[in-house]
Amino acid sequence: MSTDLSPGAPATTVAGVDLNGRHEVGEEPTATGPRADAVVGGAEPGVADVAAAGSAIARAVARVITGKDDRIHLAVVALFAGGHLLVEDVPGVGKTMLARALARAVDCPVRRIQFTPDLLPSDITGVSVFNAETGTFDFKPGAVFANVVIGDEINRASPKAQSALLEAMAEGQVTVDGTTYVLAEPFLVVATQNPVEMEGTYPLPEAQRDRFMMRFSLGYPGPEAELSMLASHSAASPVEDLSPVVTGGRVAALTAAVRRVHVSDAVNRYVLALVSATREHRDLALGASPRAGLHLVRAARAQAALDGRDHVLPDDVQALAVPVLAHRLLLSGEAALDRLTEDGIVADLVARVSLPRAVR
Repeated sequence: MSTDLSPGAPATTVAGVDLNGRHEVGEEPTATGPRADAVVGGAEPGVADVAAAGSAIARAVARVITGKDDRIHLAVVALFAGGHLLVEDVPGVGKTMLARALARAVDCPVRRIQFTPDLLPSDITGVSVFNAETGTFDFKPGAVFANVVIGDEINRASPKAQSALLEAMAEGQVTVDGTTYVLAEPFLVVATQNPVEMEGTYPLPEAQRDRFMMRFSLGYPGPEAELSMLASHSAASPVEDLSPVVTGGRVAALTAAVRRVHVSDAVNRYVLALVSATREHRDLALGASPRAGLHLVRAARAQAALDGRDHVLPDDVQALAVPVLAHRLLLSGEAALDRLTEDGIVADLVARVSLPRAVR
């Protein structure tokens, strides 16, 4: 087994997991059935390939999460935009199931971290252990060394443990004992959290919320969807029968194709106008950061590519403004007393901020 964790070198095999495949080293890969990458192959994928792969992933996840096609679409947008996803809702509505289904639809290494109050940062990033035989320290990678990391109930861990993800999420690397280890691509964190009003939760620091490209809630399923779930999920978990439809390497190539989607200067100015409006809003103590604007443009690129377009429209920006911007904002004291919400404020800004003349 080859393990290359030298500073600056792309990781290929870490802690017994082959980062170019899904299976543990020494095990046979699982049977996967038809793949989106096998269908839409090509040396340099384009937006049509992104749309085909995105549809295949969405169909696979929809076999597990019924009646939430709009939320599944947002998760696929985050995947191809190279962002991270935060799913917030009450227990039992399928947050972790969505994360597991999305991870299983992609044939790549997946690690799950159960966040608890006693979780240590080294459990996430890894630790250097003294080797008595060689007289040196060996690095033991933590759970963050995977293509897809599921952070279950992330706000049940202390802020110290939560902060262990900051560098990985922002820069795609981990620094331990002065040595930096580059994470493999794609790298996606799908975290779930319970509402902060619930017992035993810690609010996520603003710096960490800002690193999540999107946040959304699942909500309760509709009556028909819940009836279907009772019929199909009570005997066994449908996630276990879910076969990958695209490889991690293919996702990385499709993400590169998304970055080539054209964004006009007028659309960039529209994004800036929305972001700037949050900083000047009288009901907000904290507006959106420059990173928020970058994430909104990247998500809009992915949205356009999933629609088969090679250019971004203002409609893409408007459709994604709430899930991309709202969780980064902080209400003023008066707004909180008036029971305003960040989602409502962003939706109001989308309705009020004028489009630049060139994109009307």
